[in-house]
Amino acid sequence: MEIRLDGKVALVTGGSRGIGKGIAEVFAAAGAQVMITSRNEQSCAEAAREIGEGVHFEAGHIGHDEDAERVIEATMDRLGRIDVLVNNAATNPYAGRTIEVDRPRWDKTFEINLTAPLFWTQRVWNRFMKGKGGAVINVSSVGGLATSPTLGVYDVTKAALIHLTTQLAAELAPQVRVNALAPGLVKTDFAKVLWEGGKGETVAKAYPLKRLGEPEDVARAALFLAADTGRWITGQTWALEGGALAAFRRTA
Repeated sequence: MEIRLDGKVALVTGGSRGIGKGIAEVFAAAGAQVMITSRNEQSCAEAAREIGEGVHFEAGHIGHDEDAERVIEATMDRLGRIDVLVNNAATNPYAGRTIEVDRPRWDKTFEINLTAPLFWTQRVWNRFMKGKGGAVINVSSVGGLATSPTLGVYDVTKAALIHLTTQLAAELAPQVRVNALAPGLVKTDFAKVLWEGGKGETVAKAYPLKRLGEPEDVARAALFLAADTGRWITGQTWALEGGALAAFRRTA
């Protein structure tokens, strides 16, 4: 069965590279008109040009209210609707023990990874989805389901995003479905420090499927949830991690 999004409009934050760009590409190939946004206008333009037909861009900082308003209005003005919102943009300015994080980097991580998805969803709900329906997909992380010696702050925001997904699914039903994706280690520039220099091969050996993720792996799941194939799915978090959570572990 071919999954299609003909006649639908999707807005993807962090859509100029990595997972966001992969989602935009898969959505456009499925017939959607896709608006991508990120801070860098040149990166947005390059991504739109590379993907080709069906992809549009409006640069903006997802943590700035005025940029959110402008991007959403640009989407409505140019494309007439927003059927799918993908809250993908994220940041990770701190690596280390959570107990030692400084306040500015803690606040920044929450601003981008949790606060922005809520208020982008709120704006899209009020601007279009409350009356017309739609689907919201939050890109969390498998880290939101576990602990980490160095990525605890990032993982706390992703765990909170999973709970926010469930909360909004209950509040926005039946008009809007809200789901989350929780990828494991995906080969993107954002996660490069975790897989470059042979580290990725070591991680992949611990995954039952013996490879790291690719942006398309996440994008295909997003497509299923965005389209009619996901019409009876809401409030769920799909872990896309090559079987990492199923892998055998040593006992203490």
